[in-house]
Amino acid sequence: MPVALVVLLLDITLIYHASRTGRLRPWAFIILMVPLMGALAYIAVELIPEWFSSPGARQARQRVANRLDPEKRYRELCDRLAGTDTIANRAALAEECANIGRFAEAEQHYDHILKLPMGHDPAYAFRKAQAEFSANRPANALATLDDLQKQWPDFDSADAHLLYARSLAEVGRTDEALEEYHALAGYFPGAEARVRYGMLPQMVGRTAEARMVFNELLIQMRRAPKYLRDAQAEWLSIAEKQIST
Repeated sequence: MPVALVVLLLDITLIYHASRTGRLRPWAFIILMVPLMGALAYIAVELIPEWFSSPGARQARQRVANRLDPEKRYRELCDRLAGTDTIANRAALAEECANIGRFAEAEQHYDHILKLPMGHDPAYAFRKAQAEFSANRPANALATLDDLQKQWPDFDSADAHLLYARSLAEVGRTDEALEEYHALAGYFPGAEARVRYGMLPQMVGRTAEARMVFNELLIQMRRAPKYLRDAQAEWLSIAEKQIST
């Protein structure tokens, strides 16, 4: 039997399987556009994990599937929201919008939620500010966070304070940002806040202050357990590079 015919039969079989199991999109397009390689990808991503359905295999499948069709979950959540418009469904869609870079849409969903009696919650205001910052609108993020603090003065979040400091730095309010980072350095979990704290004075030429922040962080982390150093490896690498420059 000619090889081309074998490949064609394999492609048809896999497309049929994809249609019967709700995977037609995007696999039919991939299989047809990339003969044989598309079929092998389908087998590797969809079929083998089913045959060996360990949690690790399922996670690997999800990662590959997300790369092939990054908006699949977005479409599913859009359909779910269209069927049942609840705060939970809209919040899930807003979070996915932020994950895939649809920041303006995420902000719109959070705005909608915050106007609802049961959605008037500081967590949604904070996520709206995150979406604004990610959309390169730090001034809007600051305004949202200031409003959050007025409406919910008891709301306390290290992540919100970090976002506030980053927003201050982005709009050029350097001294205020440094004050915020200085306060954060004492209680923020992990090394990110202190690394960002050190990078800011370095950017404005205050190298001695920056080196002191980085050195204190690295000395402290050398005494920390290995699992903690491993978890903060990315930020510690940045601190080491900043000192060496």
